[in-house]
Amino acid sequence: MTLTPEDPAARCPVAHGFDALGDDYFVDPAAHFAKFRDETPVFFYPHLNAWIVTRRDDVETVLADWQKFTSGGNSGTIDVPEQFRAIVPPNLITQMLVGSDPPGHTDHRFVAQRGFTKARMQALQPEIEARAHRIIDRFEANGTANLVTEYALELTTGTIMAHMGLGYEHDTMMRQLRDDFAMILASAAEPMAEPMRTQVWQRYVDATLVLRGIIDERRGNPGTDLISDMAIVTGKDGEPMLSSAQIAVHLTEFAMAGVDSTTQAVSNAVLFLAQNPDVLAEAIADPELWSRVFEETVRRRPSSTFAARQAEQDIELGGAQIKKGDMVWMALASANTDPARTARPFEFDIHRPDPEDHLAFTQGRHTCLGQALARVQGATALKVLFERLPSLRPATEVPLDFLPIALLPVRRTLPVTWDVADVERAKTSVARHFSLTVLERREEADGVVSLTLGHADGQALPQWKPGAHAEVRLGEGDDPLVRQYSLCSSPQDASRWRIGVLREPASRGGSTFVHDRLHEGSTVTVGLPRNNFPLRPAKRYVFVAGGIGITPILPMIEQVEAQGAQWSLMYGGRTRASMAFLGELERYGDKVTVRPQDEHGLLDLAGLLAEPADDTLIYCCGPEPLLQAIEAASTHWPVGSLVTERFAAKQIVRTEPDVAFEVEFAASGITATVPADRTVLEVAEEHGVRALSSCLEGTCGTCETRIVAGRADHRDSILTATEQEANETMMICVSRAEKGCPKLVLDA
Repeated sequence: MTLTPEDPAARCPVAHGFDALGDDYFVDPAAHFAKFRDETPVFFYPHLNAWIVTRRDDVETVLADWQKFTSGGNSGTIDVPEQFRAIVPPNLITQMLVGSDPPGHTDHRFVAQRGFTKARMQALQPEIEARAHRIIDRFEANGTANLVTEYALELTTGTIMAHMGLGYEHDTMMRQLRDDFAMILASAAEPMAEPMRTQVWQRYVDATLVLRGIIDERRGNPGTDLISDMAIVTGKDGEPMLSSAQIAVHLTEFAMAGVDSTTQAVSNAVLFLAQNPDVLAEAIADPELWSRVFEETVRRRPSSTFAARQAEQDIELGGAQIKKGDMVWMALASANTDPARTARPFEFDIHRPDPEDHLAFTQGRHTCLGQALARVQGATALKVLFERLPSLRPATEVPLDFLPIALLPVRRTLPVTWDVADVERAKTSVARHFSLTVLERREEADGVVSLTLGHADGQALPQWKPGAHAEVRLGEGDDPLVRQYSLCSSPQDASRWRIGVLREPASRGGSTFVHDRLHEGSTVTVGLPRNNFPLRPAKRYVFVAGGIGITPILPMIEQVEAQGAQWSLMYGGRTRASMAFLGELERYGDKVTVRPQDEHGLLDLAGLLAEPADDTLIYCCGPEPLLQAIEAASTHWPVGSLVTERFAAKQIVRTEPDVAFEVEFAASGITATVPADRTVLEVAEEHGVRALSSCLEGTCGTCETRIVAGRADHRDSILTATEQEANETMMICVSRAEKGCPKLVLDA
């Protein structure tokens, strides 16, 4: 047979040996392109009936001119099955952002882009970080995982759903929709065979109808989510700029692009970091570098290795004669590693002068709408992963398990392993926060509310023990109020945490925010519980609570009752109406003594503690006058019998001015001077020593650090006198070197 110039088989040049579905390509697309770029910078690829453009200058030429190279070919050749065209007409599919040109593309992008601003994506960062921690909780003890499906895909799916404001009831549908749309998009170049074609389209149509219903509902009742953002945009005539059907098409695009692209980038980054251990160590030491790790990853291996256009006229490009109507595929992986534009293109260098100088998110009018989300999400995913599991590495054998789509080579499997000892280390070195929903709010007494917090889907929360407190972030912005509240629910119920909050007349804003702003359905950020008030073993317990100080005592009572230990509680407050949780305490009968001050006066601590008892511990929580009174009333008891927890820092009276001293951070190899007017914590942070902190006043225990050598002047409100004398740890936010001790050596 004689081939005509118009026949695809006659197109040339052809890069013999190029295979976009071969193992060599899946291992490293950029390296595969490099074999052909010099000799055939633009070549015809018969398998896809398209031209491949490999040089960056040529790629930018195509991306810059939508009039000569239309995006319409990305959707115009998608064949909607006849039986579905009444719901999804072909002209609707052509309106997808990746398959349209101005002016329609401009209007549609305008509606969507307000939900993807850089500021909006950065505001999502705490939620992304909390989700990342929550996912790692599920598998960290296993020592091995498929990073793609168990971490990256879970994180990106959850994030895009949260951004759209979709609940967990839509989780299965959206996961399937993401995969189905990838198949539909790829069918523009690689047609699907039956029966898969009908099955994929049926699921797509069913899901898009559900989305249209949600869009209609949010037009009349908008929230703060992406769907609402798009639904409420109106034109000059006051009518919605986009129909529900049009918005549903775009949501489907976002469901795929906002998930798979970042999933692939995170997985690829782990592989590159394994090959570049010095880079990994540098990023772990300086978390600010994770954004550069992400940028270098997508430069070196873009998640989408191609962008496609269709020629609108005959044109010569890179020595090839491209005809009007021809499909043109731009090799982004090749453009990003073109030595004519990038120095040392195959080195993994996170210190490039302009880290964003690449085409991973394309360029021009079709620059990826979700690039800000990808950047925030990718950097956060890597930061949290290696904070929690710093020893994580790919398995010795990594299978080439990809979804065989040339345009989007989607990795499905990346086995990784780590040392499970990372799990325990992370508990003291990583700041954990959870984005929790207020499941229930109750008025427990005059001026006291309780909030029951949990994940909306009922997933288990980390375990805790009686006496634990949690850091709660109240308010929005970069400087929220941070308060510590004791957990007062049952430690046996892993699905929820409860706190009790007293409205303080002289509140610094925390209790007022809780009482006035938090209701059922509100979202609040909560830290990992810490326990500076642990319940120690004893045969008998005497509990004393004043006012809201009852909160840490409640789970203690539950535990000792279950263990069969002897115990009693004396509970005081201003008035009976102001004393919370009295109903819960009724079941314990005469073990509980309730003494409102307006009925009985001050608590009779002298009578309660008149006779010291062996193997008995006194636990007390309440306002400072109560703690001082019980300390005075128990001086004749054995040392260590009294255990207290304070609401606020103890007043430390200094008779001499502070002086400078040296501190050595043994684990970090850094020695520095702590001036008289600065804290050890401030000096540690100044020198890049990672140290967790929260209250900055010695009451929460977050910054507790082991002392290797030297003696501390303990100024915290947590350690008992015995613990301070033992000098094993110190709270570096307030405590200093003891007088006469010129140097402290700390395990930090």
